[in-house]
Amino acid sequence: MKFILVSSSFCAISLLVSVLLLATSRITDMGSSPQDVSDLTTLDHLVFGIASSGTSWPKRKEYAKLWWNWKSNKRMKGCVFVDSLPTPVEKNAKNDDSLPPLCVSEDTSEFLYTYRPGGLRSAIRVARVVKETVALNHSNVRWYVFGDDDTIFFPENLVKTLSKYDHRLWYYVGEHTEIYEGSQVFGFGMAFGGGGFAISSSLAKVLAKVFDSCIQRYPHLYGSDARVYSCITELGVGLTHEPGFHQVDLRGNIFGLLAAHPLTPLLSLHHPAHTDPIFPNMTTTNSLQHLFEAVNVDSQRVLQQTVCYERRFSWTISVSWGYAVQVFQNNMVLPNVLRVQETFKQWKEGNVSAGLYTFNTRKLHPDPCKRPTIFYLGNISSGKDGIISSYVKSFQNCSDDKASTKKLEVIKVVTSKLDLDSKQSPRRHCCDVLPSTSSNLMEIAIRECKDEELIYMH
Repeated sequence: MKFILVSSSFCAISLLVSVLLLATSRITDMGSSPQDVSDLTTLDHLVFGIASSGTSWPKRKEYAKLWWNWKSNKRMKGCVFVDSLPTPVEKNAKNDDSLPPLCVSEDTSEFLYTYRPGGLRSAIRVARVVKETVALNHSNVRWYVFGDDDTIFFPENLVKTLSKYDHRLWYYVGEHTEIYEGSQVFGFGMAFGGGGFAISSSLAKVLAKVFDSCIQRYPHLYGSDARVYSCITELGVGLTHEPGFHQVDLRGNIFGLLAAHPLTPLLSLHHPAHTDPIFPNMTTTNSLQHLFEAVNVDSQRVLQQTVCYERRFSWTISVSWGYAVQVFQNNMVLPNVLRVQETFKQWKEGNVSAGLYTFNTRKLHPDPCKRPTIFYLGNISSGKDGIISSYVKSFQNCSDDKASTKKLEVIKVVTSKLDLDSKQSPRRHCCDVLPSTSSNLMEIAIRECKDEELIYMH
């Protein structure tokens, strides 16, 4: 009996040692040591694969200019994949650091596409952007990031978010669409390509090897992202959800979506041509450039929502930093403020189920006088006193507006630069309404909440 016990213990120890040796060998095979994980992930570790076409790229390249080589002294890595080069090819295009280089996709005529009428065969070519981006054979890659030519990325926030994960492990990071019906049809576990998604280098290398043999089994699927999702699923990997990726399967005014952004960095926006300019009295491109004025100052704080209460007038104030401030003329409990206002229209008109969303919403009040007064970003500056952003009141056609709100014209917000700790759970910041000597100016200071501080109406 003793001999059996000793033998069992010996076997258990031997098994444990074998497992440890196997784990160590796998780390070595990945070409990095355990200490490498502690090294900071930077923009140099990312490679972008952008899906486009020879006809759409000339129209949409202005979107890429917003974020490509953003605040970077070095060229970002990646390529825009097209079916054919735009004609005529622009002079000096290869030396234009403001745009990613163009790559012509490989021929996909050998692959079947059997989706019912209404689908596009180009979905196969776009799906293979994953394989062809890996084949670019860039060195020192930790993450491959994929999107469409009308996907606007926020690079610093991507780096910060992806730093939470060990790139040596298999990760598929993204988010589903805002529409419940779309998520239900294509899968809540599928990252939507327009919103963008990221694949760790260790997973991407394996996926690239098996991708062509895998997509042969999915000729019946509609889109490219469904093919990528299916093949990653076959490898046994699930989606890691990051709600900062935005597919934006919405139309019209997406103010409600942006003003109630989740407590996570803004990673992407999609479909700018299908939505109104995000700032009034601007073109779509100019409004995005205006948002990037805030991104250039404090990328991680952009759209982060902070709520505080003005006791004198019983106002509820919601600051969506770098974008807009809303002043509600009544006290509102915090959970209601955080709900997304349905300022937008559904993607498919007349489809009832398409009006159901994957986040908490509240109807826009039919009476304009009962809606919040909105102040949009005017200008922003950074100095020794912190970051000061000013927000100017947008015209509101409401004769019953309270006199005190009518007088208010500008809101100034004072903050320090936000540096999120990827190892800690995010916590919403608090804000204080500062004393002001002017009736047309309100000043607000945003700060970290105290340990036991609550955000509530008094």
